[in-house]
Amino acid sequence: MELQFLGTGAGVPAKHRNVSSIALKLLDERNAVWLFDCGEGTQLQILKSNIRPRKIEKIFITHLHGDHIFGLPGLLSSRSFQGGNEKLEIYGPVGIAEFVRTALKVSQTRLSYELKFIEIKEGVVFSDKQFTVTCKPLDHGIASFGYRIVEADHEGELQVDKLAALHIPSGPIYGKIKQGKSVELPDGRVINGKDFVGEKKSGRIVTILGDTRKTPNSVLLAENADILVHESTFNKDEEKMAKAYYHSTSHQAAQVALKAQVEKLILTHISARYLTGDIIQLENEAKELFSNTKIVKDMEIVAVPFKAE
Repeated sequence: MELQFLGTGAGVPAKHRNVSSIALKLLDERNAVWLFDCGEGTQLQILKSNIRPRKIEKIFITHLHGDHIFGLPGLLSSRSFQGGNEKLEIYGPVGIAEFVRTALKVSQTRLSYELKFIEIKEGVVFSDKQFTVTCKPLDHGIASFGYRIVEADHEGELQVDKLAALHIPSGPIYGKIKQGKSVELPDGRVINGKDFVGEKKSGRIVTILGDTRKTPNSVLLAENADILVHESTFNKDEEKMAKAYYHSTSHQAAQVALKAQVEKLILTHISARYLTGDIIQLENEAKELFSNTKIVKDMEIVAVPFKAE
């Protein structure tokens, strides 16, 4: 599981930062990619990566400001020409379906695959045996949501070396042992399968927030997350401006991470007015409160590790 940051800027594209888009790469888990937001130029950023548009199975939109959705019609159209024939689901606030359908209709675009819209409200928006995605509203002056992605726990691994040491041959019997059953061997020995299965691994948790002022829902969404992705549009001294424009400061993002007890804080949605030195300052400001903080650049990849047991 990896996060690749296709666009880390705020408002308008800049020379070194495109506008918002994040890919959650689940290639090992389900041979798929989920996108979170799709700002202008997202498909160009994808061309610089190893992401295949046909692998994108879900797109989650946080809110309907242009820097988060203007790349959608182009990406959806191009996917038809790049081998994308499987259904794609788009999750987002009320209005996302109208926006996309209007753009496709006016441009007379025909897609080669089924497009399904899920206009969200607070609660579970997707769940299967592998992942559950929930959302909560944030505070941005327009309907804006944060998403919490929770992976199901991983069963313990079969300890093959221990079995080999007891001269237990591989075969269908391994399946029973993996299930923790007691098994009688051909030579009469009886073993307890539970003795040969490692500990379960807790599923990973990723929280990706839309644009927002500081709000209690951010903490609820981020609780015990392995990675929290939070906007950092303003520095710590611009709290009044952040509130006026419905955004957050570096300190406020760190306060959320600290209160939610997350493992790692990723800052994004960086204003073009911040140059290299300013960006280092933003990161250091957040680190004053939460040390495991990183500001990401466009195209940067961050692995989502399992928690240390």
